[in-house]
Amino acid sequence: MNDLAAFVSVARAGGFRDAARVAGVSASSLSTAVRRLETKLGLRLLNRTTRSVAPTEAGQRLLERLSPLFTEMEAALDVLNGFRERPVGTLRLNVPSSAARIILPPILASFYRAYPEIRVEVVVEDGFVDVLEIGCDAGIRYDERLEQDMIAVPIGPRVQRFATAAAPAYLDVHGRPSHPRELLEHACLRAQFSGGAMAVWQFERAGEVVRLDPRGPLVVRPGAAVDLAISMALAGTGVVHLFEGMLRSHLDSGALEPILEPWWQNFSGPFLYYPGHRHLPAPLRAFVEFLREHPAGEDLQSL
Repeated sequence: MNDLAAFVSVARAGGFRDAARVAGVSASSLSTAVRRLETKLGLRLLNRTTRSVAPTEAGQRLLERLSPLFTEMEAALDVLNGFRERPVGTLRLNVPSSAARIILPPILASFYRAYPEIRVEVVVEDGFVDVLEIGCDAGIRYDERLEQDMIAVPIGPRVQRFATAAAPAYLDVHGRPSHPRELLEHACLRAQFSGGAMAVWQFERAGEVVRLDPRGPLVVRPGAAVDLAISMALAGTGVVHLFEGMLRSHLDSGALEPILEPWWQNFSGPFLYYPGHRHLPAPLRAFVEFLREHPAGEDLQSL
């Protein structure tokens, strides 16, 4: 049973190191357990390379049959949380990089103060994934990326917007645009989705919508690489167009100057989502109740 559990955790995490972090054991012990299981079954269950670990066809079939069983066992053990004054356990969240940066910090800080015995594991991933298949309890996405059979709970500010900015020194040399189309003549620092598509810059004012595909000296994928785009903007290399929350501190300090602010486009805030057809683990149930009490993240600093 322990070897099967090791296989499931490695297959879900996509690697021995990540699985070891989640399980709180060493990667070598998980590797030994999986090898022992493969030897006993006489089948290779995982294809291993220096960069990734993925189930073989036999391993995938075994994972599909085992996952519901382990989920039920976890749910059975979670019932014991009902006998405690406060829930304990691990809450696993899959979130986009934007949520990890500007949505979760104040919420998780206050949630931890309310539930210090709950451990939160955050997996940052900008692509849409099956949260159960990768071993997470819930995810955070925007409404256009949610599936119909998911329960969605508002999390964080209900209205956000994209901000466009550049360093004052850059604008002194290249000029300050008065219309979004003038950005086509500027050096624009672009972002690219994980699938390879370029993120279009979209602006809106008085019912007029302008969508641009500008060119520039830098293209970054989401995640930590966004910091590079911000740093390049701060250095005066070009114009950046990102979530306002990612740029707010630099706008407030004057290191970046807002551009075309009347054109900044609003969009609805994100949601915590999870399948509605399964037992709700106590840590996730506590988090959902916490969010329903503070749906927009207001007044969290005082909790």
